[in-house]
Amino acid sequence: MRLGVLDIGSNTVHLLVADAHPGGRPLATTSRRTVLRLMRYLTPTGAISEPGIRALEDAVAEARAHARAEGVAELLATATSAVRDATNGTEVIRRIEDALGQPLQVLGGEDEARFTFLAVRRWFGWSAGQILLFDIGGGSLEIAAGADELPAAAASVPLGAGRMTVTFLPEDPPGEVAVDALRAHARETLAPIVATFRDQPTPDHVAGSSKAIRSLAKLAGYPVPGWSGSERLMLPRAALGSWIPRLARLPASARQELPGITADRTFQIVAGAVVLHTAMREFGIDELEVSPWALREGVLLRYLESLAWG
Repeated sequence: MRLGVLDIGSNTVHLLVADAHPGGRPLATTSRRTVLRLMRYLTPTGAISEPGIRALEDAVAEARAHARAEGVAELLATATSAVRDATNGTEVIRRIEDALGQPLQVLGGEDEARFTFLAVRRWFGWSAGQILLFDIGGGSLEIAAGADELPAAAASVPLGAGRMTVTFLPEDPPGEVAVDALRAHARETLAPIVATFRDQPTPDHVAGSSKAIRSLAKLAGYPVPGWSGSERLMLPRAALGSWIPRLARLPASARQELPGITADRTFQIVAGAVVLHTAMREFGIDELEVSPWALREGVLLRYLESLAWG
């Protein structure tokens, strides 16, 4: 069957269309994104403004039309931290559902971590052993760890790249003082999370998912041979750290000329780098491997699993 996953995130409205069947590997046919950067539309009270809601409605309606044109039999629509945390979230959800013509599943932070962990586990397989996962979105950072398909520990903190850009790095370029303030905030926010993960076994494999981490790995990481001719990307903490001062000195218009930094990520890539580097340091991680699969694939895999057992 042809399935679609619509991920309404803090940075983009992203439609993934894939041909899939229970027990098989999903084969993506289409991936379409509308860049919104919803953090720009937050009011001082934490609500999504009327222009932001209209932009969401337009993007969702466009994705719905494209899914129909692609022959999608089932559209799985989810929303994450930007909608979840908005003070007018109830109204935003109602209007999204009206534009979508179906219910919207709003994921909690830990659920988001669990879906993403499932996708990462399936991608790397059981041989990866104990996995520690970092996933940076526009609004939140998800962390999960475990040796099974469901993580033994999962957490979500409001350290997303878009949210931190608006809060700590609004100037372009942000400069070292602002970067230091963000680093201190990230360290303080992560301290209780690190404590809760302390009982987890030492990871055999550390993975990073999300577009922000892939972009940073293309900038500061290196490729290694993969299986069946695929390429794997590794991101060392030291290399990432060496790039942060340079990124903070460059204006956004210049950052998009760097390897891996696309126009839709150029404004928030500095915050993403600072948060990821701080998380790796606080957890004692020297290097991670990028996972091509993340939240959307996790939602798809969980749905297929329910069909198989049903």
